[in-house]
Amino acid sequence: MTSASPTIAALATAPTAGAVGILRLSGPDALEVGRLLAPGVPAEPTPRHAYLATFVDAHGRALDEGLFLYFRAPASFTGEDVVELQAHGSPRLLRLLLARALEDARVRPAAPGEFTRRAFLNGRMDLTRAEAVADLVAADSEAAVRAAAAGLSGVLASRVRGLEEPLRELHADLEGVLNFPDEAEGADAEAGARVAALKAQAEALLAEAGRGRLVRRGARVALYGPVNAGKSTLFNRLVGEARAIVDDEPGTTRDALEAKVEWDGLGVTLFDTAGLREAPGRIEALGIARTRELLAGVDLAVLVLPPEATEAEAESWIREAGATPVLVVDGKCDVTGAQGRDAGELSGPVPGGSSGMEGLRPRVSGLTGAGVEALRASMLGRLWGGGTPSAVALVSERHADALRRAAEALSRAEAASRASTLEVVSGEVGLALESLGEVSGTSVSEALLDAIFQRFCIGK
Repeated sequence: MTSASPTIAALATAPTAGAVGILRLSGPDALEVGRLLAPGVPAEPTPRHAYLATFVDAHGRALDEGLFLYFRAPASFTGEDVVELQAHGSPRLLRLLLARALEDARVRPAAPGEFTRRAFLNGRMDLTRAEAVADLVAADSEAAVRAAAAGLSGVLASRVRGLEEPLRELHADLEGVLNFPDEAEGADAEAGARVAALKAQAEALLAEAGRGRLVRRGARVALYGPVNAGKSTLFNRLVGEARAIVDDEPGTTRDALEAKVEWDGLGVTLFDTAGLREAPGRIEALGIARTRELLAGVDLAVLVLPPEATEAEAESWIREAGATPVLVVDGKCDVTGAQGRDAGELSGPVPGGSSGMEGLRPRVSGLTGAGVEALRASMLGRLWGGGTPSAVALVSERHADALRRAAEALSRAEAASRASTLEVVSGEVGLALESLGEVSGTSVSEALLDAIFQRFCIGK
C-alpha cells in the first residue's frame, strides 16, 4: 500500500439499533474528513485519546454527541491513519454520518474486508491472522471462538512459519549446489533426511486440518435405523427439549429434523431421520430417501436399534451408512429394564461372521436418560478423539488444500532424493514453498486475496 491509497469509510457495527454505533475511516485523509464531522476536535489530536465531540451535518447542525478516536499511522489496525466515531447506535443516525463522510471527494465506501486487507498489505498481520478476524466474527461455538482467537494470536502462523523457514533454507542450499557447484559444495548433504523430516512436519500439520475444519463448521451427526427404535426420544434427550414428535405408531418421523447443540465447546448439528423400512407410504418413502442422502454427508451416524435386534440385522443397517463411521446403540433400554452401561462403538461396514457386536452395543434410554451421557462421550470420542476442541487453530478448506499440496510435493521430493535427482528435489521443495506461501501470504495472487476478503463483512 502507498500513501496514495484512497481514504475509505464504512460502518463497523451492525445496521441495527444498539447502544453504540461506529463509523470507521482509514487512509491519508481520515483525520481531516473525521474533523469535518467533529469540528471541535483539535487539528492535531493526541493519538489513542478519546475526545468527547459533537458530530454535525454539512450545515454545522448537531446530529449527536459521542467519542472521537484517532490512530496515527503506522500504529493502527490498518497501518494507515484511522479515525473512529463512536455515536449512539441509531441506524438512521449512522447512515447520515456515513453519507456526510462520503460527500468528500477524497473518500469512497470500503469494500468487504478492506480494512483487514489493508492491514495485511501494510504488514500489520500475516494472512492467517487476517483470516482469523473473519473466523472470530463468524464463530458460533466456544471452540470456534477460542480457535479463532488462537489464530488471531498467531498460532497457525507460527506453525506454518516453523515449516516454511527451514524449507526456504533447504531450497536455497539446493539451488546453490545446482547453480554454483564449486562454491556450494556439500550444501546438499543430508538433503534426503532434511526433506523427510520436513515432510513429516507437513503431514502432522495436515493431520490437524480435519480437526480445524470440524471446529470451523461444526460436526454433523445423524440418528438413523429402523422405525420405532427410539430415535426421536433419544434425539429430544440429546437436544434437551421436545423437538421431535414421539409416538408408538411406526413412521412418525417423515423428514429429517435438525437441532444445534454445543458439547465441550464443539458445535454439533444433530439430525433425527425417518426410520428405514420396506414398503412405506409415499410421503414416508420421501423421508427415507432423504435419510439415505443425509447419511452420506454427516461426520458420524448413530444407529439406534431395538434391543432385540440381532447381529445380522445390525450389520445390515450398518451397510446403509456406506463409508460414514457408525456408532451402534440399543435404544429403549427402559422397555426391557436393562440399565445403561459403558458405551462401546463399532464402525461399518462389518464383514460377515461373528463380530462380537452383542457385547459392544451400549444401551440407552431417551425416555429415562439411562446411558445417554456415556453415549454423548462416545460420540465426542468418535468425532474428536483426545484433547480439547478449543486447543486447535482453525483451518479452512483453502488452508487444507494448500497443506495437502505441500505435503504431496515433499513426498515426491523425498522419493527423488533417493534417486539422486537433485533438480527434481529442488523443484518439488519450491512447489511446497509456494503452497505454504498461499497460507502465510508470502506468495498470494490478487485474485486469491479478492476471494479471501470477499467473505468479510463491510467495515471489518
